[in-house]
Parts: sequence; C-alpha cells; structure tokens
Amino acid sequence: MRICFIGDSFVNGTGDDECLGWSGRICARARQTGCDVTLYNLGIRRDTSADILARWEREARARLLPEHDGRLVFSFGVNDCVHEMADRPRVPEDDAVANAQAILASAAAWLPTLMVGPPWTGEPELDARVRRLSARLGSLCGDLSVPYLAPWDAHIDVEVWHREALAGDGIHPNRRGYALIADLVDAWPPWRRWVG
Repeated sequence: MRICFIGDSFVNGTGDDECLGWSGRICARARQTGCDVTLYNLGIRRDTSADILARWEREARARLLPEHDGRLVFSFGVNDCVHEMADRPRVPEDDAVANAQAILASAAAWLPTLMVGPPWTGEPELDARVRRLSARLGSLCGDLSVPYLAPWDAHIDVEVWHREALAGDGIHPNRRGYALIADLVDAWPPWRRWVG
C-alpha cells in the first residue's frame, strides 16, 4: 500500500524533533504490525486549499502508478483561515470549501480517500475560524462519502499541544502534540480498515 499524505505544515510535521509528525507515526505503527505501507509526505508549509488544489493530483499521480495499491489522505485548512491583510483570511471560507470540494471529489473518484480536519492553533480568534471551517469540511465530506476525522470533536488534552507550540514557533507542536493526532487517526475505523 502506498499512501500520499497531502496538506500543509501539520501534515509535514513541522516542529517535531523526531521529524515524524502524525503521518509518520501512524505509518510507523502500521509497519510494526505487519502492514506493508509506503508513506509519501506531501505536506508543504503555508499551503492553503488553493495551493493544494493546484498541485495535489500531479504530485500524487507521479507516486501512485496504476499497478500500486494507492491511497490518499488530505489535511488542510489552518492556512486558509490565517489573516494576513487587515481582517481578511488568506482564502475566504466559501472558497476554501469550494477548493476542498474540487480536491476531494476528484480524489475519491480516483482512489480510496480520507480527510483529517485542521487542528488547533492556540490562537482564539484563529481557532474560531478553523473550527467553523472544520465543521463545513465535515459536512462536505459527508456529502462526498469521504470519511472525515475532526480533531475538534475529540476529548483529548489539547493543552499538551498548546504548551509545545508555545515552546516552539507558537503554532506547531512537538512530538507529544503530533502523537495526540496520531492516536486519534490510529484509532479511527476508516484508517484501521486500511492498515488493520
């Protein structure tokens, strides 16, 4: 099985001293239990849904040839919600949802596809926008029959994430924060059906 994890810095694992992020951790666990999985980490810092829409298919098709058991996992949204100019997000919410619809509809028509929603940031105003976008992404995934995991719905110690982020660049956690997401994904039934 060959899996492309496509998204932003949280997919990339930025800030993780072990350079695994959550995607590296869940694939390492899968291999340790006998699942022959190859991980392609296609997370790029600062990427928005618009950036991912422009690149994902070309990058994934270069790695997942027809004879492979290819799979796709997407995760993005925080960068869409960041305000860089005045009071405007980098990508307006409606545009972010439209980008996600274009990405996920095409992806799911090609290969088995999962989506992990955007995580917390520790910045209250940004988190409010991320949480709202996460809910809309969840509804979209329901419409497209793409399994969706929203970290926002999990009852975990988010303060671990926030403490590590504050000790780093203010947004990205370190190993324990990424392990929180990895634990969520690893216990998620759609992922378990892939690697179980």
